[in-house]
Amino acid sequence: MTTDERSTPALDAGERPMLEGWLDFHRATLLSKCEGLTDAQLREASVPPSAFTLLGLVRHLAENERGWFREILAGEELAPLYGTEEDPDREWHLTGADSWEEARTTWLAEIEAARANVARYGLDDVSVGVGRKGEPFTLRWIYVHMIEEYARHNGHADLVRERIDGATGV
Repeated sequence: MTTDERSTPALDAGERPMLEGWLDFHRATLLSKCEGLTDAQLREASVPPSAFTLLGLVRHLAENERGWFREILAGEELAPLYGTEEDPDREWHLTGADSWEEARTTWLAEIEAARANVARYGLDDVSVGVGRKGEPFTLRWIYVHMIEEYARHNGHADLVRERIDGATGV
């Protein structure tokens, strides 16, 4: 893995910069877990028969960025990036046509779209879209949830990366 170029939020940062800083920290952590690996290594399952791979994880988090910051927060009506009616969890089910370059590009584009959307909202603003139970969410709740989502999955990514090539940390 490359040197750690992530930055943590300042200890005295305000609430919003703190939330955005920790989310960006965890986004950068995931990228660092994938750096330096081949496409084949990024496709290696964590523990067969699990379909959990680093490539699938990046695709999963692209779907999460899209779902929370575009569909829920801004109310955009979008088709899933990877899921289909027949295979709603398709982000995990890789084919030979799926590539790291496409997944990385899509994920980074969804992060940029997320940043553009959140710029229009305050932390207490309620989402335009609603969740599965019909409930709206504040931007604050979405930030905290996404930090949790990345942090949990970065723990998984640590273990997968260590199994692939022994790299730990970062």
